[in-house]
Amino acid sequence: MSELEFQDEEREALLSIYEGDSAFKQVSNTVFQYKYGEPDSSQSLLLEIKWGENYPTEKPEVNMETFYNRHINSSLKQKMRDMVLEEAEQYLGMSMTYSLFEFIKEKFDDLVQELINAEIVINNKVEDLTLSEQDDNKKKTVKKEQLTKAQKRRQWDKVGEKGERPRGWDWVDIIKHLSQTGSKEDQVSSSTS
Repeated sequence: MSELEFQDEEREALLSIYEGDSAFKQVSNTVFQYKYGEPDSSQSLLLEIKWGENYPTEKPEVNMETFYNRHINSSLKQKMRDMVLEEAEQYLGMSMTYSLFEFIKEKFDDLVQELINAEIVINNKVEDLTLSEQDDNKKKTVKKEQLTKAQKRRQWDKVGEKGERPRGWDWVDIIKHLSQTGSKEDQVSSSTS
């Protein structure tokens, strides 16, 4: 039996086994994915297996670099990839995709524990960073600018007795703005021509 016939047979078997299983997905004729754990939680992962031209006489490609796995650190992804490829070694020449999906399903609790431990380590580093940043912020107290009596007097003159600016203080800005934009008549005449 040729590799293509073997792949067709295994594809049909996978589709019948995982029929109705929302965790299983056939991306293409040679790419299959399986999600483990609670969907969209930090304690979940997606395993993608891609068959090569000579599959099953050669090991499939194992992809852990999907967007779904963005919360997993690279060393843990590499460890899972190595585990799957090591397991695939014993199934060479046979259908192995189902076996590899089930292998990860058996090891999932251990992998989740490693995910949690890695998350705790990352969170502790983040907490340490935020604590040290807070210490730096405490050290950097901003000194208020000390104004001279003359500067204070000039500011008081700009503001009236009630603490408000005098009427028309920003008219120069308004006139400048209007001169740059033009009048309504100018806009209407330019749009009609």
